[in-house]
Amino acid sequence: MSSFITKVKKSYEHTIYASYMGYITQAIVNNFAPLLFLTFVQDYGLSLEQITLITTINFAVQLTVDFLATKAIDKIGYRTAVIIAHVCGTLGLVGMAVFPGLLGNAYVGLMTAVIIYAIGGGIIEVLISPIVEACPTEKKEAAMSLLHSFYCWGHVGVVLLSTAFFTLFGIDNWKILAVIWALVPLFNCFYFALVPIYPIVEEHEKMPLRSLLKRKYFWLLMIVMVCAGASEQAMSQWASAFAESGLQVSKTIGDLAGPCAFAILMGTSRALYGKYSEMIPLKKMMAGSAVLCIFCYLVTVFAPNPIIGLIGCAVCGFSVGIFWPGTFSMAAWNLPGAGTAMYALMALAGDVGCSSGPTVGGMVADAVGGDLKKGILVAIVFPVVIFMGILLLKEKKVD
Repeated sequence: MSSFITKVKKSYEHTIYASYMGYITQAIVNNFAPLLFLTFVQDYGLSLEQITLITTINFAVQLTVDFLATKAIDKIGYRTAVIIAHVCGTLGLVGMAVFPGLLGNAYVGLMTAVIIYAIGGGIIEVLISPIVEACPTEKKEAAMSLLHSFYCWGHVGVVLLSTAFFTLFGIDNWKILAVIWALVPLFNCFYFALVPIYPIVEEHEKMPLRSLLKRKYFWLLMIVMVCAGASEQAMSQWASAFAESGLQVSKTIGDLAGPCAFAILMGTSRALYGKYSEMIPLKKMMAGSAVLCIFCYLVTVFAPNPIIGLIGCAVCGFSVGIFWPGTFSMAAWNLPGAGTAMYALMALAGDVGCSSGPTVGGMVADAVGGDLKKGILVAIVFPVVIFMGILLLKEKKVD
């Protein structure tokens, strides 16, 4: 056992493995509660407005953490911060099961749990990418792409394993499952306490935040990052609806055929690029993915029948997979020394996109009488902007 612990302390591979589990943790805290929304309505008598606020608060807290992390994390250190993130994830997931009864007000209890694990999710989003980027790997773009695929696998795992648990043991036992899911971040607390964490940027090489904000390249990357999140979520939000209408199945099956198919293909594209990155330059991969994304949006909107529309929706997951990790990699290569501030601000930009993409599509759909396809058609602007942005970005480092 002692020899294994010694190996863990010296091996950067274990740092990467812990980071994989970090993104699985984030997938759990983002995707487990939505599976229980109807259960919360039935068990606690909550309104749909209150249920909607759970998701809103989750991402609002993560956005706030992204913003505040620019300076706070550097002060307390990456190891301490990432352990705190997983402690919050553990407490929040356990709190979902415990706080509603403990605090006497079910809604206050649930929201308290959501806020706690959202803090953890926000810190994870800021930290994990730079931690992996700092590891002495030879293929940085491949490592980053493979890392981000684990959020997709975590998302799929949460849906499939939770559905299996509810089928076998009944959804009334969801509190037990919440505690079981909490074991993932709990284990990762101890894992991150052991693994080596390399300096993201040496102190004498750090780029001041003011200098970063003056770089046009940085702001172009920020625009691409906003559109990356928007391109992903504007489509994935409606994946279940396309599955239900196209296959004429229940919502449960629709969730498996829609969002799960989208997430599986998104994770597949990231994993494939992680393996074959030396064959395709990152810039060409992102530009090609943007073209495929535009095509998928058009297929989804103009398909002659709903099943073809569902296929377009699912393949869109493959097309958007490289956007988020690829933008991080381009930033790390072209803006050396930017450190935590850059990763925090780009995570903030990505989250803004994740919120604004579905909002734009929904607002347009509502304005034209509830036609979701017209809302999605307008959202095609996001992959178009990504394509234009990639054409402007340079692969070489900028001064």
